[in-house]
This record gives sequence, C-alpha cells and structure tokens, in this order.
Amino acid sequence: MKFVMMSLCLLASQPFIQQDDLSIIDDGEEVQRVNRENFEADFLGKPFVDQDKIQQLIDQLEPEVSQEPVNAKIRDSGEIIPGEIGYKIYREKFLEIFHQYLYGTEAEAMHVPKIAISPKVDVELLANIRTRQIGHYVTYFNSNNKERSHNIRLASKAIDSHVVFPGEVFSFNQVVGKRTKEKGYKDAPVIVKGEVTEGIGGGICQVSSTLFNSVANAGVKVMERYSHSKRVPYVPSGRDATVSWYGPDFTFKNQYNQPILIRSNVYGGQMSITVYSSDVINFDPKDIPDASKKLPEEKNTSTISNR
Repeated sequence: MKFVMMSLCLLASQPFIQQDDLSIIDDGEEVQRVNRENFEADFLGKPFVDQDKIQQLIDQLEPEVSQEPVNAKIRDSGEIIPGEIGYKIYREKFLEIFHQYLYGTEAEAMHVPKIAISPKVDVELLANIRTRQIGHYVTYFNSNNKERSHNIRLASKAIDSHVVFPGEVFSFNQVVGKRTKEKGYKDAPVIVKGEVTEGIGGGICQVSSTLFNSVANAGVKVMERYSHSKRVPYVPSGRDATVSWYGPDFTFKNQYNQPILIRSNVYGGQMSITVYSSDVINFDPKDIPDASKKLPEEKNTSTISNR
C-alpha cells in the first residue's frame, strides 16, 4: 500500500513512465533486462505503476539469484566440514531501487540486493551434539548385489549428518527425496527367498528400517511407520519401515529438549546408523532386538516393483 500511494503521488509530477531499459545484474552478469513500459498500467485514464508486475518480476528472479545455505557436515574421518552461507533477494531494498529506476529519466543497471542466510546447522552445533550416543542399530546386506548396495549407499549419504531439532518432525521421503535414475538410483530387481521384489531405488527400505530401529533405540517418538506386506530378511519380524515416494513415509518427532544428530555409514555389507546428542540430553532408551547377520539368498529377476 505504501508503494501504491508513492506511485500515485509521484505520478502527479511525472506525466508518463520513461521507456529506457534496465539491466538487472547479479554477480557481475545480467540476469534480466526490463523496460519501464512493462510495468505501466492505466488508472482513471492516467498511467501508474503496476505493483503486482513488480512482485512477479521479483518472484521470477528469486530462483535465479538465490542460493540455499548448506549445513555443516561430518566426514567419515570425523572432521567437520563448515557450512555455506545462502542468499535471498532483499525485497524491500529491491522495491526501493526499482522505483527509483521507474521514475528516473535515464537507462540504468541495478545490482540485485540480497540478504545472507546462515545455515541452520553450523560447526559449533555439530561439535556439541555428537558427544553422546543415544541410539544405534546395524543391519546387513549382500554387497555382491551391486545395484542394491549402490542404492543403500546413496540413501545413507542423504541422511548422514542430518540434525533434527527439538519439536521437529523428520520425514524420510522429504530428506532423501525422490529416488530416480537422474539422482543416481539404480534398478535392483531381486527376489529374496522367492518373496521380495524390488525396482528403482531397491534397497532404500533397508535404510529406512535401520533408521527406524536406531531412533527407536534412542526412545524417539515415531509418528508414521508401515511394515511391508511380506516379511523382509534384514530386520526382525515387525521391525521394518517401508517407504515409497508416492506411498508410505517414515517419520519421527524429536520430543527431547536437545537436537539429535543422525550418522549413517555403510561398510562393505554392513549398514550402521547411530543417533547422537549433547551431554545434557535426558533421554529414555529402549531395548531393540538385533538384526540377523545371515545374508539372504538372492537371484536376479526381470520383475520390477518399488520397495
């Protein structure tokens, strides 16, 4: 409303909007070129600035010039990798500069004003919450099945170093994302003892099931979990958590007063997920039955489904 009133007031002294182009620059490169007349509308027979079109311009620019912050992570060696600052458009400043252009008389260039966004997880936080183990679980798989092993490693990497803050809900599907060939996931069509068939992203459910048992061991509140229709061999009966991008998800809520850290690692045919937090966390651990170390018998098949 403030800019609308300013537009009408300025028009009292400006008979029309000037028509020179404006070059919008970000990081030294032109990302868009606009003209004053593109933002002109008619009001009671006189031109005025269409504020909705300016907002549309900003919305178009946002994905081009913005950058999501990157959280700090922990290497397998234990070294903490610092996060990276992100950026988004400073909308109020953009509007101020853009209106100066609209009511100017010369062609100009403007640099997109941006606001820095700090990563949610930084080095200090990771250092503080990796000190106390509160949950742990290990499952086993046949590392000779290269495609399935590859998928397990990809999904494991996606959840490794993820931090769940107090009161926050973790969604496996949201954190891992859609399992597609473009993201590197492979067909893993196998039958285990004549029962379980898997397809694109085959093996992902072993990761979600290992995570379920690890957070359950930590006493974390499970919100959403579904079992497979048939028994799976990598966890005890009833201890699995099936996931599918267009179907079931596995979610849990951190009900504790401290953030929790997920560490996920794959070594050969062993997948290990450990949950950590700070020294001052007051948690309620649960006893969870161990997974069998016996590897399932497998044979290739052309049948494909998503498990």
